Amino acid sequence: MRITVDLSSAIHHRAGIGRYAEELTWALLASRLADEQFRAFGVGTMRQFLASSFGALPFQALPLSNKEWRARVMVAHHLCLAGDALIAPSDVFIATDHVLPYLKQTLSVFILYDLTYLSFPATHLPLNRWFLRWMMPRFLRTADAVVTISESSRRDALNHYPFAGFKLHVIYGGVNPRFHRVTDPARLDALRRHYQLPDRFVLYVGTLEPRKNLPTLLQAFQQAALDGVQLVIAGKRGWLYGDTLAQIQNLGLTPKVRELGFVPEGDLPGLYTLAEVFAFPSLYEGFGLPVLEALACGTPVIASNTSSLPEVAGSAALLVPPDDVRGWANALIQVMQNPALRADLQKRGPSQAALFTWETAAQQMRMLYREAYARRHNNRS
Repeated sequence: MRITVDLSSAIHHRAGIGRYAEELTWALLASRLADEQFRAFGVGTMRQFLASSFGALPFQALPLSNKEWRARVMVAHHLCLAGDALIAPSDVFIATDHVLPYLKQTLSVFILYDLTYLSFPATHLPLNRWFLRWMMPRFLRTADAVVTISESSRRDALNHYPFAGFKLHVIYGGVNPRFHRVTDPARLDALRRHYQLPDRFVLYVGTLEPRKNLPTLLQAFQQAALDGVQLVIAGKRGWLYGDTLAQIQNLGLTPKVRELGFVPEGDLPGLYTLAEVFAFPSLYEGFGLPVLEALACGTPVIASNTSSLPEVAGSAALLVPPDDVRGWANALIQVMQNPALRADLQKRGPSQAALFTWETAAQQMRMLYREAYARRHNNRS
């Protein structure tokens, strides 16, 4: 069985969806069956692919920009022009980047991460919002199977696209084993020096973009007035982040907020370990991987009580409405000033995180595409 995975999001480091695509692919490769041959597909250059972690995997690079690729796919869907020839001969194509070429001969599995372009349209750039609104119904109609990464996303998909209900399957993400509490003092000291970290800090990890709702956290952090505590923001600047940066200055928080920018994945376990609290006030998450990683590292977590986050956090975190600034301030004060609560959350986190593994995700994905492939061929015979 020839399986092609679109790794465009991974080689271009597209935050959450890139991480999901990368981790799922590695788990599929680690457990591949004897009859399975994996290939990678990606929009970009061969140099970009070779620089990624998948350089040793057979790969087909399509030398187009993301906008050019989306335009080509859109035209193909509207004119019913088969795109099977664009990818290497395959039995299964796994679409991981919210783009599905129009395939007639190749079985397709489409991963639908979230529907923020409908639920929170202002958090998307206009062109991306327009593309997803226009094309998503077509992608879901033509896909043989659709994966959502949480039950919350599945419910949203059913609400907006009821015709796809019979195709929807939930496959949760997992947490890489490298995410655990770091106990080596030398490693932690080196990390603290490298990033010039304060002795005590609240941590946020994620892209700076409107959906992450950092203004609520900034206001709550100011109201909490935690003596000797700083807020550390780890993540690259995405889009529409100007208001967030302005608010840091307007609230007088510039001396108390440290922005690290993009942090390599290898440094994240130590960063989670050093933090006294991990705060994640997102308006909406398809899954919420940083929450799971923080739990695995035994970091006390405060997260929004919306979308998929209660599924991921369970009873191992404090959950607060994303628009409740006072509630967030109180939660920060509770965790920072109550050692018993902090110890309880530290104990609960790793056990909750252990419920989610990439090995399980790979097993479920494999079962899905093999059963779909068998049904397609049985129907043809």
